[in-house]
Amino acid sequence: MQQYEVTFYEAFEEEQEQLKHFLAGTSVRAQYFKGTIQEVGDFPQPPSKVISVRTQSVLPLRWAPYLNLVLSRSTGYDHLLRFRNAAEQKTTCEYLPLYCARAVAEQAALLWMSLLRKLPRQIKHFGTFDRDNITGLECEKKVLLVVGVGHIGSQVVRIGLGLGMEVVGVDLVRKWDFVRYADDVDAALPRADVVVCAMNLTALNRGYFDARRLALCKRGCVFVNVSRGELSPSQHLLAALCEGTLGGVGIDVYEHEQELATVLRRGNATQSEDESVRAVLGLAARDDVVCTPHNAFNCAEAVVRKSQQSAQAVCEFLASGKVLWPVPDE
Repeated sequence: MQQYEVTFYEAFEEEQEQLKHFLAGTSVRAQYFKGTIQEVGDFPQPPSKVISVRTQSVLPLRWAPYLNLVLSRSTGYDHLLRFRNAAEQKTTCEYLPLYCARAVAEQAALLWMSLLRKLPRQIKHFGTFDRDNITGLECEKKVLLVVGVGHIGSQVVRIGLGLGMEVVGVDLVRKWDFVRYADDVDAALPRADVVVCAMNLTALNRGYFDARRLALCKRGCVFVNVSRGELSPSQHLLAALCEGTLGGVGIDVYEHEQELATVLRRGNATQSEDESVRAVLGLAARDDVVCTPHNAFNCAEAVVRKSQQSAQAVCEFLASGKVLWPVPDE
């Protein structure tokens, strides 16, 4: 018999505290690790029949026959689809679509406003109190294009409207009556002062913002990605900045994020031979770029919601076998 019923990976300190709080008083036996599955130890079998991860752990395929549930504490689930599709035994997978929409949307706004106001350069100029070449732009009356108007994208739209921006959304499903939708993203890009990528990643939209599509952007446009790095290849973003097509880039998600996170934690990122990682390092070195460590979800309120919903999902599954937020078929 396994000692624990559920194992939480990639659980940072504040999250562990909240998970323990919401599981207190239940009979669930849980263990917690800060690291990914690879960092903790890639065991022959999983330490419990229920595993919870975020997005940087690689689930070993040989674990599939021993798992009853994989819960990802994330709004994205492309990594779970890859695991489920590759495994011979189809494991039940669950995710958390609702907990962090406002937090991620506010991070997107933080990134685009920091870039419009040239905040990285302002910080550098403080040492000399020099105001040359740091004149920024206001949000009001600027055109904001939100590509992907789901839970997060709809909150981005609300924030943009509150700032007095002209907001346009692009999505295959038009579910919000307060959104003015565009029919064609390629036709909308040349007008946009700010573009926010908030799409789910699928097999069909990988590399969506490639060199061709970025070339359609209004010159000097600010591009922000808070969904998945695979949607906007780092090499293409760097090239668009160097060519002057983009005026700024804000990213919280990365193409080869597992590799990037690992080498950064080890302190040897400059030795990486991964072209995507090297492109990210090139972006991070610029003063017209803001890079954050996949942290858009990480507000106290969202951490509480995530932990509460994770505990709810685990308890419900262990008690009844019911999956509250199942990963849909691709």
